[in-house]
Amino acid sequence: MTTTPGSSPSANFRQGARRLLPMTVLLALLPAALAAESLTVVSWGGSYARACVEAYHKAFTAETGIEVLLEDYNGGLAQVRAQVDAGAVHWDVVDLEMPDAMLACDEGIIEPIDLDGLPPGANGSAPKDDYPPDTATDCGPGMLLYSNIYAYSTRHLKGPAPTDIEDFFDLERFPGRRGMRRSPLANLEFALMADGVPTAQVYAVLDTEAGLERAFRKLDSIKDQVVWWEAGAQPPQMLADGEVLLSTAYHGRIFNAQVLEGQPFVIVWDGQVLDVGGALSIVAGTPRLAAAEAFVNFANRPESGANVAKHISYSPTRRSAQPLVGKHLATGIDMAPHLPSDPRNMQRALMSDWRWWSERRDEMNERFSAWLLR
Repeated sequence: MTTTPGSSPSANFRQGARRLLPMTVLLALLPAALAAESLTVVSWGGSYARACVEAYHKAFTAETGIEVLLEDYNGGLAQVRAQVDAGAVHWDVVDLEMPDAMLACDEGIIEPIDLDGLPPGANGSAPKDDYPPDTATDCGPGMLLYSNIYAYSTRHLKGPAPTDIEDFFDLERFPGRRGMRRSPLANLEFALMADGVPTAQVYAVLDTEAGLERAFRKLDSIKDQVVWWEAGAQPPQMLADGEVLLSTAYHGRIFNAQVLEGQPFVIVWDGQVLDVGGALSIVAGTPRLAAAEAFVNFANRPESGANVAKHISYSPTRRSAQPLVGKHLATGIDMAPHLPSDPRNMQRALMSDWRWWSERRDEMNERFSAWLLR
């Protein structure tokens, strides 16, 4: 797959791309009855969902009169497929991981979006010029950059502190259970980096059978000490309870536990797997299409992404949004050191290759599930 920003993975999808109208036009077209209706938006729950509510859901409702009903999920396309196949769509907008957004494009279960119809940059730049490469396609423009990291609690860790991704796999120096997401995504990359593969070569190695075997061998080395998690709220709780010594996590969940709950957590940024998130996708066949388009348009304003970063430490993807971030609204701390894209946190960072995952995710999920059962 060779999708570039503004393009889509199939000709049929590209031809069907919808150009989102400016918000003023969308509002003029919304019938008065629609403004009193609600819109169901599905996201990842917890501190991230709360940040989105405060950053732009409430503002969208104030501007349009459309109530946003929020539901949580743990990712994947199964429920979206089921609703579209049954012709009974009740989810309107879903916050997808980029590989899933690309798969959904190919399957025709989300509405394509023309990036030219999104709001301009805060400096007036064209939308396509305001998104860095590989952060926006008409499968779903990614609003945010988030990171898969690992963390520990100083309350439970005794002795020297881990400093790199190799330490996560070192049971001799750091004996204790590990928390990991029940998914191959990011875990395969963590394993190869911990096994000495340079970041620039990770996906080339993963693209070979020998490389995959190498990644699973590394995971084998800690498998009997792993506690698997599925929801983003679990790692902070497992660390706080001492159920695990070290845990992979979404960095924003750890940040919130640090600054809002006073948890003595430390993020190890070395080996972080940086990813594009907030790919708000409209479910194909929604009877509330105009309202869904208005919501996606509003959410992709530069100010919306910057406002999310004022509540949780996710970097806005739009270039013109980054200077708008400033301080954390609840505590007043400077957000820059806590953003995954800050140069201090990027010493050995890997940008997740969502094209690779969109092509191989089903295969990797099957292989990972089989490995878990061994």
